[in-house]
Amino acid sequence: MFFKRIALIIAVEDEAKPIIEGLGLSHKGKLLSPLPMEFYEGRHNSLNIDLVTSGKCDRFNVDNVGPQAAILNTATTIGRLQPDLIINPGTAGGFVSVGASIGDVYLSYPMICYHDRRIPIPGFDAYGIGSYYCFDTRGIAEEFGLKTGIISTGSSLDYTDKDLELIKSYGGVVKEMEAASIAWVADLYKIPFFAVKSITDLVDNFTPTEEEYLRNLTSASMALSREVVRIIKYFAQ
Repeated sequence: MFFKRIALIIAVEDEAKPIIEGLGLSHKGKLLSPLPMEFYEGRHNSLNIDLVTSGKCDRFNVDNVGPQAAILNTATTIGRLQPDLIINPGTAGGFVSVGASIGDVYLSYPMICYHDRRIPIPGFDAYGIGSYYCFDTRGIAEEFGLKTGIISTGSSLDYTDKDLELIKSYGGVVKEMEAASIAWVADLYKIPFFAVKSITDLVDNFTPTEEEYLRNLTSASMALSREVVRIIKYFAQ
């Protein structure tokens, strides 16, 4: 499949910086004022590359993370830039029980789900989980020796026992905070989408998630950048 314009949608500025540098992207300011999203652009061969972060929260001076900001970012990016492929790079939690290690990079396949939208009413229960199918990444994964799996999205960095029960029920192998929301908007517009996630923390061990995340953020972001740059070049051939 040939793409002319790829949009990278990413929540956290520190995770985006190595990708921006690796792709040589230029900062263009706010994507749409007064919204907080920051816009970067560049080109590789005939491929236009846009990267949009969710920006900072002026009130709390932190990155705009989680599903709400991801939906706003994606809808605005599509409206302004009209990409024909959307990729969501980011960091995430993995599971020792399925062979994850810190710094592993996963591509989403075959779908992306929610684990904290629990609506126990017929029809709404499946709606809550979402199960958004994504671009077939198996060829890319084989090309670069990356892992694939179902990515699961929630609004919290930590988790409940019920969250883990739901993730296990549909075979999720990565836990994070944005991908399913981006997948939902991309699906509404019928734009191909997939996520690339680098593991900062291991959910099923005994170290608090926030400690592992902060300790491994820099190294995981560098691993993420390396693979995102290779993926962009793959599409730009």
